Amino acid sequence: MSEALNELGEHIEAKRPDCVLNWHITHGELTLTIAPSSLVSLVDFLKTDRTCRFSTLVDITAVDFPQREARFEVVYHFLSMYQNHRIRLKLGAREEDMLPSITNVFPAANWFEREVFDMYGLLFTGHPDLRRILTDYGFRGYPLRKDFPTTGYTEVRYDEEVKRVIYEPVKLVQEYRQFDFMSPWEGADYVLPGDEKSTEGAK
Repeated sequence: MSEALNELGEHIEAKRPDCVLNWHITHGELTLTIAPSSLVSLVDFLKTDRTCRFSTLVDITAVDFPQREARFEVVYHFLSMYQNHRIRLKLGAREEDMLPSITNVFPAANWFEREVFDMYGLLFTGHPDLRRILTDYGFRGYPLRKDFPTTGYTEVRYDEEVKRVIYEPVKLVQEYRQFDFMSPWEGADYVLPGDEKSTEGAK
């Protein structure tokens, strides 16, 4: 399998050197890093080329790396049922970047791209109906970004008096407390690093 994937990687790089920045094989899957501008043409090539024939779009997702200049890594997974191969495409995107939609090549990308927009806030040009798909229409923020608060910004509840769902700012019933999880072993005859303060207080 590894030899076949190596041949496939070399074939794609030779045929589309303008698209492929680099490629490698990890966990039995071929991964290509590409430039966003070449996404649509490369996806079309992967679908129609007789050696590739990646006929199925499996998934589109993203990963948030706030410390990077290109903060988001957008990931596409394809399957060739004809060749029994899988391939992964990766591309970097900044927060303000507009990514090309691949819905014209794979109509199934419609909901995947909407999910990436909903969870990460990334925009896809040429998408026929780019709106939230998992969260509510009035939802604030993008839940899978690393800087999204775990509590969210609003809470939703049904109000019996007004007979409708209402949105309210999140109110925590208590302030966050600090817990010391350094040592779970109570009654031990030794002191672990970080637990000195508890022994000093007991004296």
